[in-house]
Amino acid sequence: MAAQNRILFVYNADGGLLAQFKDYVLKIVSPETYPCSLCQITYGNLGMKRAWRRFVRSLPLEAVFLHRDELVGAYASLRHFPLAAVFSEEEGAVSLLISADELDATPDLPALQALVLARVHERTRGRGQSRKETATVA
Repeated sequence: MAAQNRILFVYNADGGLLAQFKDYVLKIVSPETYPCSLCQITYGNLGMKRAWRRFVRSLPLEAVFLHRDELVGAYASLRHFPLAAVFSEEEGAVSLLISADELDATPDLPALQALVLARVHERTRGRGQSRKETATVA
């Protein structure tokens, strides 16, 4: 099986219904203490924001979303990275694309889209690996 080139979005939150319910309540009751900046920017109270979903679909790489508790099983070598974070997987090698500090400093969805797009284009430029030529920022 050929190695895939993709972008990995890793939330600083656990998966599963109970964890999601807890996160939902925490985001409403005490949003300033919610630990996942990626979740805060890309999700509203009723799920993933439409603009983010459209943007991710338009990226030139396959997008994979993982929760913190899923990361170690899938990518044990990434367990030491602070989360939330975004990684690039190219030909089986995984590297940091956007750090937790950068995500924490990102003020809103348009800024996140611009940052992701810039970093992805840095990685894919001239490699012919894209499934689409450009992504759209909405």
